[in-house]
Order: sequence, then C-alpha cells, then structure tokens
Amino acid sequence: MRYTPIQSSFYKENRKRFCKEIQNNTIAILTSNDVKHTNSDDVMGFAQNNDLFYLSGIDQFETILVLYPDALKEENRGILFIKQRSELEKIWDGDVLTREQATELSGISRIEWVDDFERILQYMAFEADGFCLGHNEHYKTATYEQETRQDRMIQWCKNKYPLHQYYRAAKITRDLRTIKSDDEVAQIQKAANIGIVAFKRFLSNTKPNVFEYELEAELTYILTKKGATRHAFKPIVASGKNACALHYNTNDAKCKNGEMILLDFGACYGNYNSDTTRCIPVNGKFSERQKQVYQAVLHCLKEGSKLLKPGVLSLDYETKMVKLVEAEIIKLGLLSQADVDRQDPKKPLYKKYFMHGTAHHLGLDVHDVGLYSKPFEVGNVLTCEPGIYIPEENIGCRLEDDFLITENGNINLTANMPIEIEEIEALMNQSK
Repeated sequence: MRYTPIQSSFYKENRKRFCKEIQNNTIAILTSNDVKHTNSDDVMGFAQNNDLFYLSGIDQFETILVLYPDALKEENRGILFIKQRSELEKIWDGDVLTREQATELSGISRIEWVDDFERILQYMAFEADGFCLGHNEHYKTATYEQETRQDRMIQWCKNKYPLHQYYRAAKITRDLRTIKSDDEVAQIQKAANIGIVAFKRFLSNTKPNVFEYELEAELTYILTKKGATRHAFKPIVASGKNACALHYNTNDAKCKNGEMILLDFGACYGNYNSDTTRCIPVNGKFSERQKQVYQAVLHCLKEGSKLLKPGVLSLDYETKMVKLVEAEIIKLGLLSQADVDRQDPKKPLYKKYFMHGTAHHLGLDVHDVGLYSKPFEVGNVLTCEPGIYIPEENIGCRLEDDFLITENGNINLTANMPIEIEEIEALMNQSK
C-alpha cells in the first residue's frame, strides 16, 4: 500500500453514524467501482467508490459492503464481501486482500467472498422491509453515458426484490462526508504537502521552449516518489492563451518566452485530494501587465478566503467574490464603471473575464459531496479560486488554495505553496 491508512476505528465510527440514519429494518448495500478498461485486456486503472471507502477503508475492486443494523443475528449486521483469487489468478495478477487484512483495515469481523454475496443476502432479504443503495449522485453524472457497478446492483436488487422499499445511501453519506475528522484533514494535508514539493520542482524546471507535457511529467515524478496514489485529476498545464480555457489539459504546447503558465493540479493521498492553482512566468520574470493581473487575482484570493467561515451561505459568499473580482477587472481597464452601472443585471459584463464559481468542497472527491444550500460548517474543507481571463492578451490567471473551516475562521492547508510574486521569481531564478 502506497499510503498510511487511517485506523479502522474511524471507519467503525462512520458506519455507526451511517446506520443511525438509515430507515428502520433496511439493508444498505454499497459496491466498489469498476476497473476501467481500454482495449483488449489493458486497464486505465481503478479508483474506489468513495462512499464505500468512507464506510470501510477498503481500496479494492469487487468489494461489497452490507450493513443491516436491525438484523436478528448480530453476525448479519455488518458483512464485507471481497474478491478471492485462485492460485492461477495469483500467478498472473498477484494477490489481493486476505480476510484478516480486510478486517484489520475496516474493523469488520465478518468477511465473506464476493461470489457468495447473492446466497448470503437471500437469507436476510425477506426479513428486511427495504434496501438503501449507493449511487453516484452528482449533477454532472447526467452527461456521462456509462453504466456502473452501482447501477447494475440497483437493477439487480429491483429485479430480485421488487416489492421492497428503496432508499438512497448517498443522501446520508453526503451529509456525513462534508464534516471532516482530524484523520481526514491529516490525509488532505499530506496530499497538499506532496503538491507543495511538486510545485517547487515544477518552478525549477520551467523555462522557455519546454513543452507543457514535460512539466506535467515533473509533477508526476514527485507525486509518485512521495507516495501519492495518483494525480487528484488530470493536471492543467496551460501556457499563454491555453490558460483561458478553464479545463484545458491537453498539455502539448511549447511554453514560449514572455508567456505565463497556469498550473491547476492536486495530489491524491489515501484517496483524499488537494486542489491548487498557481500562475508563473515561463522566463522567470513577470511582465508589468502580468503582475497587474496576478496581483488583482491574489487580492481576491486573500480577501475572498476570509469569507470562508461558519454560517456563511455559498450563494452569499459567491456574490461577494463576484464583487471583488468585478472591482479588479475595472481597475485593470477591462471594463468601465459606467458600463457596469448600465449593464443588464441578467447579463453581467464581468462574465467575459470571470465565468466560474470560486469555492467547492474538497475531500475524497475533488469536487466533494455537499449541499451548497447549507451554510458552511466547522469541519468543511473548501477551495477558494478566483480568476481573471483575458483572451485578447493571452493571459489567464487563477489562484487557488485549500481551507479548513474552524470555529475561528479558516486554516489554509496549502499556505506553504509559494504564491507571492517575489518568492516565485526567486525560486525560478535561483537555479539559473
């Protein structure tokens, strides 16, 4: 295992809190994600279903968690089903978790083989009145044309047990997962620390005529060397005009003298993620105009992050962030106050240069679960990421840090990642 796992007591407590919220006499079933294939027998890799991981600590494919707190027999109240490999499979693909290892990680005493899931569930199903099933509830999943293992489990259950009641596990985990424990914050901090080391290496290797993908390779090297599971997401290494495309990640252009690079990346450690953005000059020296834009965005980050505190509604936060960025856009001469005063409120002019939100939950998912209709709470981890994009000047600038909400405001988990102009220039030029 690349990372140090959280103690099983954490997952026991998560299951306890989850079971308090499920409906009476209901069986909860959560399944692992699929291993994604390319062509033939090659695979793109595996990322665990984060609700399953949150309740079990198991980071392995072909895993099913069954929780039935009202079961008559205590042995049926928590069962973890895992993959068993044959001796031939071990020769080709290596071993997987043993029963003992699964218990050590999860704190679940009853471990069964996944091939026995249907038979064992049958013994309990007709005692129960309903099923509480996992599903990836995210507003963007409607655009994904793919069937998941969870989708297949839902369909199988409804075909097999059509007269039971059905409930949503994600409604429960969404509320539980937004409040991060000390253990979770520690994992996010480890991810952030790896990202800080990677960014400093990125700075030392940036120079005119280097390709974006070469710089991406430097990130990958450090993330792997320092024990990250993977990139938190495909990194954005966007030089010049590419930085004006918010989710550009082709990373195949040559970085030219006089341009800036927008770097948006994160590390995944123990399935917990960091998410940071920095902008740097390709040649190690910001031009005067680049400084103006950069300082404008940095001002918005510093002032806007102060708004991340308990009791603040996301809508109110975003409204105030817009005002901060809009004021800087006017100072940069991109808009006039007169034009802003006359604008159609339904078509605000600032959106030409700033068109995205600036705070999202962060944790097991980069865009982590949570309702933005709820006020920020102690234990939330949120990003702050204002930006200004000027396509006609080939300048795109976004700056992003990760913040833990506390009773007394917030703590910047990525504060040690260089962000001031003087520090960035010094680090870029010390090796030249």
